[in-house]
Amino acid sequence: MSEFSIRPTIRRLSGHVIDLIAAGEVIERPAAALKELVENAIDAGATRISVALRGGGTDRIDVTDNGCGMTPAELELAVERHCTSKLQDERLVQIRTLGFRGEALPSIGASARLAITSRTSDADTAWMLRVEGGAITPPQPASGPIGTRIVVTDLFFATPARRKFLKSARVEGGHAESVMRRLALCAPHCAMRVTLDDKTLFDLPAQSPIARAASILDVTPDTLIPLDEQRGAVRLSGFACGPARTRATGSGQFILVNNRPVTDPVLRTAIRVAYRPVIERGRFPVMALHLNVPLERLDVNVHPAKTELRFADENDIKSLVIGGLGRALGHGSSGGGGIYASFAARTLRPSIAYPSRSDTALSTAPVSELRPEKPAQFVLPEAVPSSADGVRPGFAETDTVFAPAARAPLEPEALDPAFPLGASVAQVFDTYILAVAPDGDLILVDQHAAHERLMHERLRDQFATGTLRAQALLLPEVVDLPAREAEALLLRSDELSKLGIDLESFGAGSVLLRSVPALLGTKDVQSLLKDVADELVNDPALTADETDSLSNRFDAVIARMACHGSIRAGRRLKPEEMDALLRDMERTPRANTCSHGRPTWLRLTRNEIERLFGRVK
Repeated sequence: MSEFSIRPTIRRLSGHVIDLIAAGEVIERPAAALKELVENAIDAGATRISVALRGGGTDRIDVTDNGCGMTPAELELAVERHCTSKLQDERLVQIRTLGFRGEALPSIGASARLAITSRTSDADTAWMLRVEGGAITPPQPASGPIGTRIVVTDLFFATPARRKFLKSARVEGGHAESVMRRLALCAPHCAMRVTLDDKTLFDLPAQSPIARAASILDVTPDTLIPLDEQRGAVRLSGFACGPARTRATGSGQFILVNNRPVTDPVLRTAIRVAYRPVIERGRFPVMALHLNVPLERLDVNVHPAKTELRFADENDIKSLVIGGLGRALGHGSSGGGGIYASFAARTLRPSIAYPSRSDTALSTAPVSELRPEKPAQFVLPEAVPSSADGVRPGFAETDTVFAPAARAPLEPEALDPAFPLGASVAQVFDTYILAVAPDGDLILVDQHAAHERLMHERLRDQFATGTLRAQALLLPEVVDLPAREAEALLLRSDELSKLGIDLESFGAGSVLLRSVPALLGTKDVQSLLKDVADELVNDPALTADETDSLSNRFDAVIARMACHGSIRAGRRLKPEEMDALLRDMERTPRANTCSHGRPTWLRLTRNEIERLFGRVK
């Protein structure tokens, strides 16, 4: 008789097997076990946590905290499933702690060797409890300070199938470090030290939120743009880096919701949409965002790892994040988070000349377009005297490296603090504007990249106002799609129509495309529509204009138009034109980078200059 012909019967699983199944859901790798232990330490009110790992955490995880500790009776309950001190609401709504499910310690004890030593402030001694493969040894008196120490060894020895699929110690250690950085960010009041195989990964004291964010993101505090946005009862705060600082992966994005580290797809989509106009495709911004949401508008009981959640007002949350980041990035060169990048490693040519200036006006951008709304406050003194033949003393007429603005050396009082990019003093290689900031720092501006961003923003504003002009197709095109994708397009037909894409249903799984945006033309429209449909199906929270497929097409055209319509490298500028360009940059959102995500200006501080000359180390 075939084994498949035997009727299966339902039976009750043993408690040990149940624990092993639960352990597989909660503790899928050493980093997950570490996360649960450190969350417990933070919830216990610890102000100092020390973590020591070996073998990426597979061989040993040692977590010590100075929290409130546990009594012997609480120790025994802590290793039973679904026992917790953190739930005050039977409806799972008022969850204010990082942990609440009561599964972590039993799951770890079911698959590893676990030793917990804990002492409360009013106890004469600490108590130790051991669990090995689910077998519990009752608490025994032990020595130890106030707080808790948990040591996990031989993780997954009781579940060899799981252990076999772990990665190398280096990879698992990397995941553990990533977890600890996220937890360190959510508890800046808590000093944290993490070592891996006796090597210190980081050792942070108790810090202010901005200092902790700078430490975790590996940046200086002055490069962080602060955020503080409120919409109803939802608040967005935290810190973001400008578009000049990006990474090849999303590892630099830290998101906290009600102080809980999460990896939420809605928030990641919002971040991508907000940064899309200012960074290169394929790059990821760096930030630490804090989102505070009313507890009743949030479901954190979605996954045993508690890194996923559900928002009751998903679209409002996404809109707040996109708008908040957009406004923070849109402060222009005068706002926080400007590019204070050093170019101390670069040097100028030693042979510097002062050729006569050209009076050629800007053919691609009239000066009237660049002039500030209020006149620049910089006085233009008389030009430095030249010889009778028009050549400045000591320099060759043919050397065109360096062209000064027609002004004498600037005095600090001549610089208006309202203009952070300062006053222009020269043009280098007929491409870069050299300016002096009010604090005396040198500013170097790429004139083409800067003006390209200004043009891009003007074109983008035109693009964003009103309905785009549609170009009707000579013959409407039938686009065949999977039924779900066709339905997704039709559900957003009104949005698409405002973007110049008119379509209608054409039977099951097909749409009839009648027009496309005039800005994009008619080339490869079927491919564009299919890409948009695919994105809308995979991320239902997206609106049509937020899809990468459509936005990237528009952005590419706008960027190309901005590039062709901006000041070219090699164009000689007059002093007033250079100053007007600086003023316009200070007023324009996202002026710190060009349309391709490259910096438009750099800053060289006095300290960096003195380091170049060996005055300081």
